[in-house]
Amino acid sequence: MNKTIDEIQDEIIEEFSVFEDWMDKYALLIELGNALPPLDEKDKTENNLIEGCQSRVWLSAEYTDGRVFFRGESDAVIVKGIVALLIKVLSGHSPQQILDCNLRFIERIGLKEHLSPTRSNGLVAMLRQMRMYALAFQTKES
Repeated sequence: MNKTIDEIQDEIIEEFSVFEDWMDKYALLIELGNALPPLDEKDKTENNLIEGCQSRVWLSAEYTDGRVFFRGESDAVIVKGIVALLIKVLSGHSPQQILDCNLRFIERIGLKEHLSPTRSNGLVAMLRQMRMYALAFQTKES
């Protein structure tokens, strides 16, 4: 059975709680970003570019069998790690689950306070875009 958004968040919180030092947490973020499958060049379009990010972030979504699947990439290593985390948590869930979820892991792993204001804005912009996709797919469904 698929894990719930909350179960995935708990795993991420646990994974990050192993490290005391933020340098280690950044290393883990970079590792997660590097493990992200590269985005097809055809998906690196203006439409998929997230507004409000300092670095370039592309996000695409497809809707299959009632679930939303995200793919993304960034040209900045830390941001790519953040993209990887968001995809790990939200991809493969229904639009309603994505719209209803409370993404507590961002604060719990200390990400919020360790990001520069511009990166924080980027994170909010990525999240907003993912929710917009979910909303669009949900509207199409009804």
